[in-house]
Amino acid sequence: MSVVIVTGGTWGIGKAISLVLAREGHSVVAFGVESRQPTSVAERGGALLREEAAQADLPIDVLEADVSDAAAVARVVDHTLARYGRIDALVNNAAIGPLGTILDTPEELWDRVIDVNLKGIYLTCKAVLPHMIGKGGGSIVNIGSGAGWGKPNMFAYASSKGGVFALSAALAYDFFHERIRVNVVVPGGGGIPTGMSIGRVGGDMERLTRDAPGTAAGRHATGEDVAHVVSFLLTPQAQTISGTIIDVGCFAHQGGPIPKRPTISP
Repeated sequence: MSVVIVTGGTWGIGKAISLVLAREGHSVVAFGVESRQPTSVAERGGALLREEAAQADLPIDVLEADVSDAAAVARVVDHTLARYGRIDALVNNAAIGPLGTILDTPEELWDRVIDVNLKGIYLTCKAVLPHMIGKGGGSIVNIGSGAGWGKPNMFAYASSKGGVFALSAALAYDFFHERIRVNVVVPGGGGIPTGMSIGRVGGDMERLTRDAPGTAAGRHATGEDVAHVVSFLLTPQAQTISGTIIDVGCFAHQGGPIPKRPTISP
């Protein structure tokens, strides 16, 4: 199976990705920061994931590192190569998403959002690509957002996620002939518990799910739903898929959201 690095892999969707991939037999190196980030409730994720992985006897190396720090990213890559000898796949999930318009967004916060959500992907991809190319190919999955096409009151976050779409397409073009597959997975439908989403509603889970349209399955998407799609993109069955966007939820990149269920009068 593959050796996979997962950024932001210790909380929320990233944690689900790390656990699902490990259960399926992949060797996972997950990393994130232990302290809270702007508007997120996520903290101590590494310690909790480490405990859960140990209890389930899952092959997950849990590291603390800031994805926006080139030296920290290099340490994660060095650890992975020293332990496993190769890197087959990279899942870029780390992100922060404070709300606000341009007028509500201080320059320092703008810089932090771009550093984590966009520069972080630049740093990890630049660090792992030579190793993937050297072994004859690899798979990169970037976690996007429907906000990447613009959403109200999400100025910095939407700007960064729009950049993720362009960055991913450019990578897919540039390394097509080196057999590097680059795809984007968009968690759609709303209501998915993450440090970011819970933080945006002040910890009110009912508020998080109240108006979320959910999915065609008749329920809200989960981190595991996203993880299963990521897992597929790492398999040989997906070896011809690159430069695409897969929406796990409902039409987040196709003019959504889904309207509420119509009320039928008796």
